[in-house]
Amino acid sequence: MNTESPHGPMISSGDVEGTDVYSTASREKIGDIRRLMIDKRSGRIGYAVMSFGGFLGIGEKEYPVPWQALKYDGDLEGYVTGITESQLENAPGESDQAWKDRDWETQLHDNYAAPYYWEPMPRI
Repeated sequence: MNTESPHGPMISSGDVEGTDVYSTASREKIGDIRRLMIDKRSGRIGYAVMSFGGFLGIGEKEYPVPWQALKYDGDLEGYVTGITESQLENAPGESDQAWKDRDWETQLHDNYAAPYYWEPMPRI
């Protein structure tokens, strides 16, 4: 079954994984999306776990980034973000327990100046 919808607003999570992410400022590739973290209760995407850096997969690091910090760019066929290297360096450390800790999530969102995914979304 083809889950891709290239001309519509929906996309399969499988099609998001592996998508390149570019710098808003330089338009250069800075990483790619490895997986999405979805809130089980609301169904909202909370985070994209991204891979940054490295060469041929060596030296890459994965960081959870608030989904709201990424915007899709059709011209690049990827996501763009204004995330800086210092924001990555200052992000709170990830652990298995972090995903159960709202204080950790708050620190992460504040570090990236991203809205909290668990707050009500504005109506469109």
